[in-house]
Amino acid sequence: MASSTEDIAEQLRQAVGRLVRTTRAHADTLPGTHAETLGYLSREGPHTIAELAALRRVKHQSMSRTVGELVTAGFVTRAANPADARSFVIMLTAEGATALDADRAARQQWVAARIATTLTPAEQDLLAQVPALLDRLSHDPSTD
Repeated sequence: MASSTEDIAEQLRQAVGRLVRTTRAHADTLPGTHAETLGYLSREGPHTIAELAALRRVKHQSMSRTVGELVTAGFVTRAANPADARSFVIMLTAEGATALDADRAARQQWVAARIATTLTPAEQDLLAQVPALLDRLSHDPSTD
């Protein structure tokens, strides 16, 4: 009997969650809060603390603490906000980009090793189709 789309959705949600958690547990080189914040800055450019807090769905105080830790580590800098002189924008530094790249590479290498040692060649071929399918699922035509 074929699974319903709801069953498939739930199985996919659980499997992706397990893969993400397992990968983070084995390969993350940065704390999750740091990696996620650096990732936003890398993909989207400078943001205020308030904007980063909204993106990460955390309180301003929590994001301020995270940004402080990233400034101390040399991964981000604060600069005057050209749109609002009362606030600052947070920008990724070269050191932050390097740390983020290393974190991403560690996760990629860990997953690649698991694929190579756990899946058969046929399963690897099947898995190679999954990213395109997930991209199709995540595409929102209303934003075109």
